[in-house]
Amino acid sequence: MAEALVFSIEEFSTFDGPGIRTTVFLKGCPLRCEWCHNPEGQSYENEVIKTQYGCTNCGECLKSAEKTDSGYVYSEKSILACPNRLLRPAGRLYIPQALVDELSKNINLLNKSGGGVTFSGGEPLSHPEFLIDTLKLLDNKTNRAIQTSGFCSNEIFKAVLENVDYVLFDIKLVDDKQHIKYTGVSNRSILQNLETLVKSGKDFVIRTPLIPTVTDTVQNLSEIALLLDGFNIREIDLLPYNKVAGGKYAAVGREFKPSFDETKPPHPHTEIFERYDIKVNIL
Repeated sequence: MAEALVFSIEEFSTFDGPGIRTTVFLKGCPLRCEWCHNPEGQSYENEVIKTQYGCTNCGECLKSAEKTDSGYVYSEKSILACPNRLLRPAGRLYIPQALVDELSKNINLLNKSGGGVTFSGGEPLSHPEFLIDTLKLLDNKTNRAIQTSGFCSNEIFKAVLENVDYVLFDIKLVDDKQHIKYTGVSNRSILQNLETLVKSGKDFVIRTPLIPTVTDTVQNLSEIALLLDGFNIREIDLLPYNKVAGGKYAAVGREFKPSFDETKPPHPHTEIFERYDIKVNIL
């Protein structure tokens, strides 16, 4: 039976698709974006998260933690050792029916708003069997969306696409070398899946995170505008970089070390998209 770790379920979200939504964050991602603001969603294994507020620096949790180059990896013994109970598992293991049972509590309210359920991550497409099984159980119950980097095989993407109603699709960098440099993977399958998405007739929106000096450059945004224009896509969501993105890294015992200057305000360069008659939404 398919199962997956869920590291967060956020209710009453208004940024993850149409209407009011419940967003499910699946744990595990093949990308390593330098600006990732959900480091607890990267690993496919369960981890221990440490709440920083209330810590007295007694050091008890570190006695059973593993020292690594990037920080500490806490253990189950660390959870028991903390006198202030500040440590907990990062994820909870679900089977599809159990997750749908939990999501069903608010479905009527979500549906009245024109909303539904969105699967995010991590990367939801890296759990295809679990995701498809869960989406099928939600069929005819509510609007089903995925928020994705688009990184997976075209075969998997087509299979998931058959079972969703709405897609939030990230385009970060068009230049493949830059994409590999800042995310750790090539964007070739992403661009192939974008073409599949456009041809599918499914409702979707393109999203680009504005990372200072990385994705917000005139060159990259011009390349994105040209790409969208080639597919006759007339709308894009731009997401300004969140300066508190690195705040969660300490919770999983890691340091946040971006190579870009996160102090610089990102620039949306909306005039680039206006030249192609592409509507810009800055979220």
